[in-house]
Amino acid sequence: MQRTSPPAPAGRAVPYAAARPDPGLPVPAYWAEAIAAGLPGRAAAGPPGGGAAVRAAAAGYWDRRGLPTDAAQTAAGPGAEPLLLALLAAIGGDVVVARPSAARHAPPVRLRGRTPVAVPTPSVGGGAPDPFALLEAVRRAREDGADPRVVLLAAADDPSGTVTPPELLHEVCEAAEEAGLLLVSDETYGDTVHRPHGTTLLSPAEMLPARTVVLSDLGAALAPPGWPAAVLRFPATERGMSLRTEVLRHCAELGALLPGPVAEAATHALSEPASVRAHLAAANRLHAAVARAAYDVVAGAGALSRPPEAGFHLYADFGPLAAGLAAAGVTDAAGLEAVLTERLGHPAPGGHRFGDDPAALRVRIDTGPLYGGDDAQRRTALDSPSPVALPHVAARLGTLASVLTALGGAAR
Repeated sequence: MQRTSPPAPAGRAVPYAAARPDPGLPVPAYWAEAIAAGLPGRAAAGPPGGGAAVRAAAAGYWDRRGLPTDAAQTAAGPGAEPLLLALLAAIGGDVVVARPSAARHAPPVRLRGRTPVAVPTPSVGGGAPDPFALLEAVRRAREDGADPRVVLLAAADDPSGTVTPPELLHEVCEAAEEAGLLLVSDETYGDTVHRPHGTTLLSPAEMLPARTVVLSDLGAALAPPGWPAAVLRFPATERGMSLRTEVLRHCAELGALLPGPVAEAATHALSEPASVRAHLAAANRLHAAVARAAYDVVAGAGALSRPPEAGFHLYADFGPLAAGLAAAGVTDAAGLEAVLTERLGHPAPGGHRFGDDPAALRVRIDTGPLYGGDDAQRRTALDSPSPVALPHVAARLGTLASVLTALGGAAR
């Protein structure tokens, strides 16, 4: 199933995959082996919501993360986007989203003929809306005749690569409960936290288990993005099980079914044997080292960014360089995206793709393309204890520095 992103502004063609950050990793051996094992006799799609094996593996995955789960509470599908569309259709009503938020969050809302209720995130980071602004936005939306029923958030965030502090997440959950909202917690980047022993990442399902549905796309950490697979966890309540039934019905109508070989590989990955755990650890070491180096480059060029804490991306604000950029004809996020994409040779999606102010000079800078130009280089970076020192990684960081310094120089 194809992934979707907002259309590029007229005259500014941007690669189709720009909205999703590139993990920059080679296909894990465990995934390739599991796909191959699943091919003979298993090419057909599984049932809506996935077969028993993948659902049991998903339950175990959440058990190990402190969320006791029964297989009957889970569902699997071909990527986060179709599952999110089916879920929001099952819930009905209007949806509150963070601003900025992952590019996949708003399109399912619009596909249902609704306009997302966008609430800004606080300055401390993460992809959860400000709790006080959330309550005010819901109040105003209801006064205007809208019907907000759910808030969609991500404590480990795309596009910023930051993590919502636990105390703030508690406040968001309290606000959502006060407003009578369900929560959909997109925990796709939960397994990509750079310092898992030094960063506290909580799930709303720990605080409001009866009101929270958890979504996780395997493409961020466990699976290659080109083989879409994602899982949902529903509350163990009558309402949660009813919601799951509706989601499975929508998945059947959409044809959002996991192919047999992908289900086989996803089952293996979600079970997290030693080979999967080793891959996760190595990938996070690589992401953390290069993201920190990229952050230093961005800061050195005069742009603003919060230090990345998760994922393989950071969110840069070129507002301090606005005068020089305007002299070069760059006055908005789309223009900055076009310039950086051309000069870097890989997508640098602007903030307008994440629901941010189109006039603000913000872009997401992905670190995956810095790992190498082919699988051999990416494998070398993944296996290296000092990836930033590798010649091919250092060269790509140098290109990033040159491009951003040139923009900064124009601004000065």
